[in-house]
Amino acid sequence: MIRNNYAGFAKSSLAKAVLGASIVLPAVAHADFISDSKASVELRNFYFNRDFRTSTPAQQNKQEEWGQGFIAKFESGYTEGTIGVGVDAIGALGLKLDSSPDRTGTGLLPKTADGSAPDDFSKGGATAKLRYEKNVLKAGTLMPKLPVIVPNDSRLLPQLFVGTGFNSTQIDGLNFDAGRLNQTNRRDSSNYEEMTVTTGGKKNITTTKGLTTNEFDYAGATYNWTKNFSTGYHYGELNDFYKQHYLTLGWTLPIADGQSLKTDLRWAKSTDDGGSNVDNKALNGMVTYNLGYHAFGLGYQKMSGDTGFAYINGTDPFLVNYVQILDFANKDERSYQARYDYNFAGLGIPGLTFMTRYVKGDNVDRLTTNDEGTEWERDTDIAYVFQDGYLKGLGVKWRNATTRSNFANNSAASNAADENRLIVSYTMPLW
Repeated sequence: MIRNNYAGFAKSSLAKAVLGASIVLPAVAHADFISDSKASVELRNFYFNRDFRTSTPAQQNKQEEWGQGFIAKFESGYTEGTIGVGVDAIGALGLKLDSSPDRTGTGLLPKTADGSAPDDFSKGGATAKLRYEKNVLKAGTLMPKLPVIVPNDSRLLPQLFVGTGFNSTQIDGLNFDAGRLNQTNRRDSSNYEEMTVTTGGKKNITTTKGLTTNEFDYAGATYNWTKNFSTGYHYGELNDFYKQHYLTLGWTLPIADGQSLKTDLRWAKSTDDGGSNVDNKALNGMVTYNLGYHAFGLGYQKMSGDTGFAYINGTDPFLVNYVQILDFANKDERSYQARYDYNFAGLGIPGLTFMTRYVKGDNVDRLTTNDEGTEWERDTDIAYVFQDGYLKGLGVKWRNATTRSNFANNSAASNAADENRLIVSYTMPLW
């Protein structure tokens, strides 16, 4: 079955994307176009288990699936001349290794009309790009990562967008981005579709019934005043849904050899754009003290306004307390995070890392009751990347999470969940 599916993959989105690039190649071929190009295939094996501890017999009591992903990427160099021309391509295939209609919904695999997962799904696309000095214009398949738009890549295959994007680093220290996205291909889908806003949990966000849009405009810049201090402003507008202004500040203060204090401050204001009731201010920040192979972090996040935080459905919110399951972005919610990281290179085991954190949220407006909403999440990650030998570059990660709340959140059908993820990944350069 896997052999046949992989053969089908060669005829699917990746093959089409690479074929498109090969058709363009003869017309623009040049040493820089070819010699600066690179290609890779990432193999991602993903097991996901989420147990809803307090579900009733009428509810789905757990989500559990296992899949194998193949993500192939091609990135060309540029032709010579005043304006350089290039082509990028991506193709991805997901294979079902284990699933059942009573255990779907993990985000690893799509769901069909009868609730089951298909044997495979694929996605892909190509991107044309033009470069003038330190300015790049791209059109086609995009994966922009900015405060106002963060594609989700936390499952088997990544989320993709179609649109046009511009990036400039022409001015030293300044990184400027602008563009328009028209459609999205979500992490567990083969189809491109229009966009909408996240409305789950206790965010109190309402929209015109059935409303979607094919326009998300963004623009913004980050300026590095020094190598340790930067500030940024970004704007995002999901047409008919919301407008968002986002300010960021990053500062790393060296203290002594092997010691530093890192500050990450963020503030966003979101308002409606005619088709929703979005009204939110989000203040959030994280301070991390790095001491040799240890890191100690404290985070704070506060929502205010008539709704919770607004972001495109299917993407990741750019919030310090958006963690493995919860986003702590409900109406009026405030949350606190304590985090600890350790790099086992300090004990002579390079490649082995550990992370644990605890986030507590309170003051949530439950909307239908006067009782204050509260929730918490505890996460633990253990990861190892082989450093040498035949398995060099192979990564193994175990992620564990536990959540509890006195209301149902948007990531689970209940107010409690225990979750485990086991991810084995390897990226193989092709050239």
